[in-house]
Amino acid sequence: MTVPTTPTGRRERKKAATRQKIADTALRLFLERGYDAVGIRDVAAEADVAVTTVFSHFASKEALVFEQDQGFEQRLVQAVTGRAPHEPLVPALRREIEALVRHCAGDGAAPVRRMIDASPALREYEESMTLRHAESLATAIAADPGLSQSATACRTIARFAIDAYALAREAADPEAALDEIFRMIEAAWAVA
Repeated sequence: MTVPTTPTGRRERKKAATRQKIADTALRLFLERGYDAVGIRDVAAEADVAVTTVFSHFASKEALVFEQDQGFEQRLVQAVTGRAPHEPLVPALRREIEALVRHCAGDGAAPVRRMIDASPALREYEESMTLRHAESLATAIAADPGLSQSATACRTIARFAIDAYALAREAADPEAALDEIFRMIEAAWAVA
């Protein structure tokens, strides 16, 4: 089963385009003026939508910065649920974490990272988001009939994978960091 990446109907495409426009506008304003200096009304006015439209797409101001949150969570779960029969879990997780690190280390990512690091509200939101991602990933691992580890082992490996993302993203050599981290994850999974 694959996660659809492009909305299929006209209405869904228009909603997705509006959502992206709001997110892009918010990020541009946050980077230009500073996160704390921009309000939801500013974003709505600049994106030429109503404040209620912003809130119909994003639950909070912080969510505007992490607009790809749900997509990342789905990708992590899909790494488990969509892997080929008999494909080992840890390499599948590594591929997805590697892709997420590449995405978040791409051009333009450094100013966004600095903005997140400078804002207590954004750091707190990111922390709760990563915990939610880890729980969703742990649930997917535990539900896999081919894997027979305990709930604790599933939650531990999920947390390790999520932490691997953060550690590699911050490393001078993300690829080398992922190699080292996933050797440890593989060893932990093997003894679970």
